[in-house]
Amino acid sequence: MVKSMTGFGRCETEINGRAITVELKSVNHRYFEFSCRITRGYGFLEDKLKAFVNARVARGKIDMFVSIGAADDTPCEVTVNHSLVSGYLNAMKEIGDTYGIENDATVVALSRFPDVFTVNKAAVDEEQLTADVLTAAGEALDSFVRMREAEGERMKEDILGRAQTILSIVSEIEARSPQTVEEYENRLLDRIRQTLENLSVEVDEQRVLTEVAVFADKVAVAEETVRLRSHFDQLSVFLSLDQPVGRKIDFIVQEMNREANTIGSKVQDAVLAHKVVDIKSEIEKIREQVQNIE
Repeated sequence: MVKSMTGFGRCETEINGRAITVELKSVNHRYFEFSCRITRGYGFLEDKLKAFVNARVARGKIDMFVSIGAADDTPCEVTVNHSLVSGYLNAMKEIGDTYGIENDATVVALSRFPDVFTVNKAAVDEEQLTADVLTAAGEALDSFVRMREAEGERMKEDILGRAQTILSIVSEIEARSPQTVEEYENRLLDRIRQTLENLSVEVDEQRVLTEVAVFADKVAVAEETVRLRSHFDQLSVFLSLDQPVGRKIDFIVQEMNREANTIGSKVQDAVLAHKVVDIKSEIEKIREQVQNIE
């Protein structure tokens, strides 16, 4: 299934008494690029989360945000740095005595000074926490992938629609191309006859046929249109594959554009020239879509 490289997914849940929020978003990128912002103290999860996402996402610039709250039943011990408190009190008394200021030190005021309290938490069960976070990440990733798939399906339909438009124009070019040779032959004969009408000289039909053959070879686009159709066959196959195909399709689109340019350089007819412009315009729109395919 074709997937877009842009997507968003979010999961906000509580597992084993711990609030966990995981958010994913992505934009276009040539390769897989992953960055993770996670609650301080849980950096050991980053590599695991990267591998977890990369198992289902091949390309794109992925930004993940993970918030992990404390478990409700986590043992926690708060200790007081008595030597530091004593030092603060002595310093405050000194200020009061020196400048004649009332020493209004309170417990609340002292508690606001840095490092007065030390919070000691029980060691985290990394294995259990990893499982819990990956569970939440899995739900966010499911939503993220569904969004990429839905957008990818819309892109696929648009590309295939434009491909049919191009193939219709190619058919018109193939039908019109032989007519341009015939029209050239008629114009050539008319010019020769006009030039020789007052002279008693016959038209060298063999010479005319040779000239027409050279022109026909010069403006022949059959090879290019056949290759162009082949490229669209490959495009259709790639769009049906259940794997990342963005780079392959991008290469095919480049080849399509090359064939269109060659056809444009060969045609000697204004009608065909306009049709080539239409083809190139549609190929460019396909190329823009392909830039966002995983």
